[in-house]
Amino acid sequence: MSTLSLWTRRDPFAEFDRFFDVDRFFATPIRSASFTPAAEVVRDGDDALVRLEVPGLDAEKDVTVEVDRGRLMIRGERRDERSEEKSGRMLREVRYGSFARSFALPAHVTADAVTASYDAGILTIRVAGAYAAPSTATRIAVTTGERPAVEAAKEETPAAA
Repeated sequence: MSTLSLWTRRDPFAEFDRFFDVDRFFATPIRSASFTPAAEVVRDGDDALVRLEVPGLDAEKDVTVEVDRGRLMIRGERRDERSEEKSGRMLREVRYGSFARSFALPAHVTADAVTASYDAGILTIRVAGAYAAPSTATRIAVTTGERPAVEAAKEETPAAA
């Protein structure tokens, strides 16, 4: 006779994420222990797509997406509105409660570059231009003649007495 046991998926790197979460020293924890939706970040051209599995939520009421101090903040709550009981026992495998996830954004990304949509239990956040390298090119003047521009500038400046 065999017994059927419930097996839950555990992320082996979750403890590393928690340990290296610098924000926990400066603010409230960014993740709730009660419910942490699975997330993935994928590249789509120059954009980043952040996807969270949050089935059963009303995206307009239960989810908040914000950009705050260079971080993409996603908060929400899955409410338990029903329970099933049989013979005084309750089986609950779905987690309920509030959650918060945070992702660092590149310095050049503003809130205007972030859009969010919800479909079939997946919250998708597009960060436009996240992988586009901002132009840091500075044009350098080219001089002609035998003297470099720096030496020519020194000769033209009168010496201080």
